[in-house]
Amino acid sequence: MTMQLVLSLFPGIDLLGLAFNREGFCVVQGDDVIFGGDIRDEHYPVGKFDGVIGGPPCQMFSSLAHMVRHNGHQPKFGNLIPEFERVVLEAQPQWFAMEEVPGAPEPRVDGYGVHSFLINNRQFGEPQNRKRRWSFGTRGARRVLMVDVVALEHRDFEYAAIGGRSGLGHGRDPRRAAQLKKLHRKTSALRDFSRSQATYRKLLELQGLPESLDFPGFTIEGKCQAVANGVPLPMGRAIAKAIREATERGVAPDL
Repeated sequence: MTMQLVLSLFPGIDLLGLAFNREGFCVVQGDDVIFGGDIRDEHYPVGKFDGVIGGPPCQMFSSLAHMVRHNGHQPKFGNLIPEFERVVLEAQPQWFAMEEVPGAPEPRVDGYGVHSFLINNRQFGEPQNRKRRWSFGTRGARRVLMVDVVALEHRDFEYAAIGGRSGLGHGRDPRRAAQLKKLHRKTSALRDFSRSQATYRKLLELQGLPESLDFPGFTIEGKCQAVANGVPLPMGRAIAKAIREATERGVAPDL
């Protein structure tokens, strides 16, 4: 098995890159805004990478974007999918994989066929309800990516981790609302720092990460946002495994 070299764009703390690394890929991280980088300044050599992965900022296409605009603001980063497309076109990898929210448009890159599909983190046996759009592009003909999922979803249900102030989506489930109300009563006497630490540990759990994981130099709010914005590790590994298997054995074009 030849180790594939993958470029990870918009990495943040790069949970997606971690997933690909654990599935046997060699991952090179692009620059990121949290370290002062700008995707618009990034350029990469032609033909050096087997694949390009990444999730452009999703705020513009999020279901909550209308609330931001209603309050007189605009989503922070705008649409950076064209920058992902540009890097792929310049680097000319054999394949690419882009992760986004369900309402985002599919990427379009000249010379690549794209298989776009929706998948939920619960389909990998996890409690977190987090649906995402994945676009798998291959040079030449469109090829279908076959992702392994479980037969039965997790018996528990957790709303998606989000990058907002609370870090946890409330949703509309009355049972969840009652649980949150009880949690707020229980923690009302605690300091904000303690409550944030509890939220951070919960986010690590939802994202499939070890409780001991830490990011020195980040504030607790920064840690929560960075973890919540990442791709859940189980989902990322399932996508990476499917791509590895597909590219090793070759996949028939989708006719």
